[in-house]
Amino acid sequence: MEGYIEIKGARVHNLNNVSLKIPRNKLVVITGVSGSGKSSLAFDTIYAEGQRRYVESLSSYARQFLGRMNKPEVDFINGIPPAIAIEQKVNSRNPRSTVGTSTEIYDYLRLMFARIGRTYSPVSGKEVKKHSVDDIVDFLAGMPVGTKVIVTASSEIPENIKVSEYFSFLEKQGFNRIESEGELIRTDETDNLKRFKPGQQINIVIDRLVIDHSADSFSRAADSAQTAFQTGKGYCQVVVLADKEVRRESFSNKFEEDGIQFEEPTEYLFSFNNPLGACPVCEGYSKVIGIDENLVIPNQNLSVYEDAIVCWKGETMKKWKERLIENASLFDFPIHKPIYQLTDGQKELLWKGNKYFYGINKFFEYLEEKKFKIQYRVLLSRYRGKTICPECKGSRLRREAGYVKIDGKSIQYLVSLPVGKLLEVISSIKLNESDTKVSERLIKEVTVRLKFLINVGLPYLTLDRLSSSLSGGESQRINLSTSLGSNLVGSMYILDEPSIGLHPRDTNLLIGVLKELRDLGNSVLVVEHEEEIIRAADEIIDMGPEAGRLGGEVVYQGGLDLSTANKSLTASYLSGRLVVPVPRARRKWNSYIEVKGARENNLKNIDVKFPLHAITAVTGVSGSGKSSLVSDILYKVLSDRINGTNLKPGHYREIKGDVAGLTGIEMVDQNPIGRSSRSNPVTYLKAYDEIRKLYSELQASVQNNFKASHFSFNIEGGRCEECQGEGVIRVEMQFMADVELTCESCNFL
Repeated sequence: MEGYIEIKGARVHNLNNVSLKIPRNKLVVITGVSGSGKSSLAFDTIYAEGQRRYVESLSSYARQFLGRMNKPEVDFINGIPPAIAIEQKVNSRNPRSTVGTSTEIYDYLRLMFARIGRTYSPVSGKEVKKHSVDDIVDFLAGMPVGTKVIVTASSEIPENIKVSEYFSFLEKQGFNRIESEGELIRTDETDNLKRFKPGQQINIVIDRLVIDHSADSFSRAADSAQTAFQTGKGYCQVVVLADKEVRRESFSNKFEEDGIQFEEPTEYLFSFNNPLGACPVCEGYSKVIGIDENLVIPNQNLSVYEDAIVCWKGETMKKWKERLIENASLFDFPIHKPIYQLTDGQKELLWKGNKYFYGINKFFEYLEEKKFKIQYRVLLSRYRGKTICPECKGSRLRREAGYVKIDGKSIQYLVSLPVGKLLEVISSIKLNESDTKVSERLIKEVTVRLKFLINVGLPYLTLDRLSSSLSGGESQRINLSTSLGSNLVGSMYILDEPSIGLHPRDTNLLIGVLKELRDLGNSVLVVEHEEEIIRAADEIIDMGPEAGRLGGEVVYQGGLDLSTANKSLTASYLSGRLVVPVPRARRKWNSYIEVKGARENNLKNIDVKFPLHAITAVTGVSGSGKSSLVSDILYKVLSDRINGTNLKPGHYREIKGDVAGLTGIEMVDQNPIGRSSRSNPVTYLKAYDEIRKLYSELQASVQNNFKASHFSFNIEGGRCEECQGEGVIRVEMQFMADVELTCESCNFL
């Protein structure tokens, strides 16, 4: 039927012969209790069929590499548009992939810096320019009529020949004068030869001009400038002879300043995935194996005097600390102040040292020199770990990329800003007319994509944040913003609970994004539990009535008026017939664990008490510091003390309370519980071990000498070698989502 996706007889997983019509170009929410068949309908039926039909439309040559994709267990599907699935998983484990690269914002920034970026010398701060003949002519055109100028080319008298021979060579080329301090010296006069010696720098006179602003004069000046560049190997100097002084103006057709030759900006200079732009030390990964600051100074609550620097303990090594303590008064170093209270300059001094003491870096250089002895190698290994690259300071780019700036801001600075702040900076950049024209489209694309990220509730992310460090919900919303940026029309987007991890404050922003996607002319299908998104839907499909074999039916389909949905649990809660009761009395607690001075990421030196023997919810808007407090500090510290896991906690002052009363700690997060794709609930719970043992004790197994490993799909000998125990064969499509085909050898068994 036109305007609908028509499905008849869907029986995938627990779907109970489901038939329905889903309107196209609408925001449709599929809801229901967990396990009721929402994902089976949306992803395993509708999306799987859309993907299969796309592959079937390819040429027979392309299909021969894919094998045959199995049709979902459904009688009939009609009117299905091209489908795009945005699932709730971290798509990239690439250590080079960042938020900037995955949203394509960084690609536009690279192009913008390559086209309108200005290179500045780190020595003088002057802009680096590559001069042309026109620059010299324009300079001369700005002189008053009658001004005398000398166009010269820099050169050096070679050391392997006589001065007279070199001057004779210049005369043969047509140059018979040398300029010095505004004075012209003829090369054919033997008396002048004594003033020069091999290896000396000289200025060869190319032409002498009197400015008259005529076309012939400027044409002659252009020819002279071109000759000067050729003779001076890219350098030309214009000497202006005033009444009482000599003024010099240097020009170079090389891209250099202050004696340093710089790289001309290209888009590759700003790419950490390209050898031309990647930091030569860390090769674009931002981290290297080196001396780990957290291992050298594990407890930042201690001062230098209290042995905060653990490698300076002991009878042999304490002389390094004693030298600092003895001389600290000479340069006002606070040896009794905790490390975390030191300024950045004082911390840097601690590592680099000065003329009064040797810093930590010098100490480890000393150990490197002595590492032919086993005890020094052991000592060095204690403090080695992954650490921020000292060359690029974690920016991944080579140093030269930081010299290129737009409105005084480098690309490293921009990608380190939160997305919300970056949008303000990009919008307020001041450019001249020419640069504005060149960058107009680029700035528009960057601004649009930044707004999409803000609208999906991610204003706190930075563009240099690793994609692999994102949660499932964050990753899905980034993919959603990328899809919005592509401006596709006539497609079907299928999303899996995009509101996960999103604060209610930002839910309306997400709803706005979903409606914008719909208004472009797309069908948006959302698997969701969030009440606000359900209420914002054009159509609701409620699966149920319960989970597993008791579900798999469409218990309601229609608008927000759920009064007729008697079997729907969702309708009962939305209408208020059923409610989650608020406890009349809260459990009282006495024992607790207190975190003091939490300073990790954006935490502002806070003190927090976590009650024991009670349910505690840590909430707040996205990016407010919840994970920094609970995951990076509380969990890692307790896991290290209870389980001895040696995890590196975030910055804090101390943890006190009833830690001794805890016997174990577990972190349950959004990551998959299994370590491999073959893991399932039965193997994870170790129940399959007993099942394998039971089968190995059967008489047929004993006769065939089958052990428990013969019934394992993880070990060679038991697993299907065709699919390596996966049950499916994964075909990488490169230009679209990977295709999974059921193994023909074992049929997923």
